[in-house]
Amino acid sequence: MEYAPHLSEIADRYDAILCDVWGVIRDGRALLPEAIEALRRYRADHGPVVLISNSPQPAPRVAAQLRSMGAPDDAWDDIVTSGDTTLAAIRELGPGPVFHIGPPGYDDALFEHAELDFAPLEDAAYVVCTGLKFDRRDEHPDDYREMLAAMKARGLPMVCANPDIVVQWGDDLLWCAGALARLYREMGGDTVISGKPHRPIYELAFETLAEAGHHLDRSRVLAIGDGPETDLIGAERNGLDGFFVAGGILGGDIDLDTFDLDAVRPAIEEYGTSCRWAAAQLKW
Repeated sequence: MEYAPHLSEIADRYDAILCDVWGVIRDGRALLPEAIEALRRYRADHGPVVLISNSPQPAPRVAAQLRSMGAPDDAWDDIVTSGDTTLAAIRELGPGPVFHIGPPGYDDALFEHAELDFAPLEDAAYVVCTGLKFDRRDEHPDDYREMLAAMKARGLPMVCANPDIVVQWGDDLLWCAGALARLYREMGGDTVISGKPHRPIYELAFETLAEAGHHLDRSRVLAIGDGPETDLIGAERNGLDGFFVAGGILGGDIDLDTFDLDAVRPAIEEYGTSCRWAAAQLKW
């Protein structure tokens, strides 16, 4: 792992970038202007940029959210999401009946394309989890043990639409659907996950690039993210160089003012992964 405080210092090594969203170009509440500018400058002078997000929302909804926050239209070429790949998994399982775990109303954009038959847990054929069901600021995954045990007793698979364990929201970390999927697996339940770090979302990103005429050597593609369990493991599994942004979900565990690779390295290795580059934030 090497320190790369400025993307401009390593930009010539790469022909494309796959960049995470939450924790890299936005902190939940607001966009991070220096990170946006870094992607804009890279795209102008070096190659395409695809945002690769574990959001359970389809890509057009994520694009609309970023525009509403003031994102420019020249900082990336396209967006792929866990919501996009989740739709493919749902279609394979069929219309249901389905039990949904997640915040009411938030995932309407995903379900508009899925044509699902929703049902109570006792009648469901499988479960789609898009997040914690009520208020994830006050809830903990352990609050769902009884529900997950009931799912396990019936042998229901869980489709996890957002593999993130936590996500940055300003100075806070909020639990995501991935935390429930991890607990369900620990309890012996069956999970279906196609977002980062799993292959389907990366294949979708490269298909998107190929459709735009970019046929790339993966050794010359940079994957930027703040999540060791998702972004870094995903990069490693898919033959990409990983760039770790320490100011995201691990920002509370790392001294960003005196950035020290010797402190960052063990924080990443705890997750059983590594990366090619690291910095406190994404900057040009």
